[in-house]
Amino acid sequence: MERKALIEAVRTQMPERRWQHTEGVMQTSIVLARRFGAEPERAELAAILHDVAKFWPVERMREAIVEENRYTDVLAYDKELWHAHAGAYAAGRDYDVRDPEVLDAIRYHTSGRERMSLLERVVWLADLIEPGRNFPGVEQIRTLAEHDLRGALIEGFDTTIAYLLAKKKRIYPLTVLARNDLMTEGG
Repeated sequence: MERKALIEAVRTQMPERRWQHTEGVMQTSIVLARRFGAEPERAELAAILHDVAKFWPVERMREAIVEENRYTDVLAYDKELWHAHAGAYAAGRDYDVRDPEVLDAIRYHTSGRERMSLLERVVWLADLIEPGRNFPGVEQIRTLAEHDLRGALIEGFDTTIAYLLAKKKRIYPLTVLARNDLMTEGG
């Protein structure tokens, strides 16, 4: 699907405010991809589709995850994670995205995981720090993202985990594993 048609198709799947977020993630993904050596076109494609399933009914998300039958463990955790997995499935099924790394960048844009690819890292961070985001610590993460991808990711995961703990929410194991994996990398 051509970029313009894809954008129009995805835009209809969400309210205007979420589309503005998606545009911010698209722009931020391109900047981060160029800065850290990922492919901007692939980063933008993942960003366009990262929240395609965000406003689906919960049962539709569940059905997509069950139908794909590969990552059903996510169903035991917070429903906020489900849209990423359902979205990756929809990207392949409905929008003919075949690039496994783009699909994984969509799938793990909320949770992260161990051994994240460069593209996954760029999209995960772009989703967290796009210009419309406003939460305590976001400016520090943005500053780190100007020169230190790993450091920005660690700070981002720390902030995410602290938020989940403060809200007394269960933490998806991949999120902890992603953070710990980054901690064991050089530096």
